Amino acid sequence: MSLKTKTAVVTGSTSGIGLAIARAFAAEGANVVINGFGKADDIEAARSAIEAEYGVRAHYSNADMSKPAEIETMINEADKAFGSVDVLVNNAGIQFVSAIEEFPAEKWEQIVAINLSSAFYAMKAVIPGMKARGWGRIINTASAHSLVASPFKSAYVAAKHGIAGLTKTAALELATHKITVNCISPGYVWTPLVEAQIPDTMRVRGLTKEQVINDVMLKGQPTKEFVTVDQVAALAVFLCSDGASQMTGANLSMDGGWTAQ
Repeated sequence: MSLKTKTAVVTGSTSGIGLAIARAFAAEGANVVINGFGKADDIEAARSAIEAEYGVRAHYSNADMSKPAEIETMINEADKAFGSVDVLVNNAGIQFVSAIEEFPAEKWEQIVAINLSSAFYAMKAVIPGMKARGWGRIINTASAHSLVASPFKSAYVAAKHGIAGLTKTAALELATHKITVNCISPGYVWTPLVEAQIPDTMRVRGLTKEQVINDVMLKGQPTKEFVTVDQVAALAVFLCSDGASQMTGANLSMDGGWTAQ
């Protein structure tokens, strides 16, 4: 499969899952737009590495996913720079853990804005162009929490359930336009962000590294293995292939059996 002549916008892609997806698309020949926060030097290193390794063009957008106007500008700039936006991956997401009665209102608003509303605004911006060209792929990064809940994650769980519903609605609206809309629902994925949480959890809970990984992080995943960013990226690439052209409105679990229980 080749994505040559295609352009992919991947939000929340300066590290972790999003960066792996952007790199996987570039490996298939797509020009890519990465987006997210981080150190300027690290972002530029990631962007330039994509161009150097895969011979494609890579652009960075610093659009804030909590601001609809900036999302629209990002899509418009990508369209002008590359001539089209053919693939959209809504991957941006944040987390906050608290009991509902203590959950800060601003954290609720921020999580819903970045994890759910940003996907709506980005889709709204790309759909007209995809319709005009008669082809498009929209992939939303959901979570096992789009299907099941965990305590103290009310905003995140609500937003991810919302992503699953938004995916289905968009898929139905676009079904006759050769535009597919699907979401991927990973369980715990091994990323630098997850790895960085281990020392704090060890200290707070008085556990060893192995106990944190097996008894806390992987407790709900029957395989007792982390999902890798490359596995998520491979599924995203497949969803852009001709073989997946009749897959739309799907919520695809990649969680080591978590939601099978």
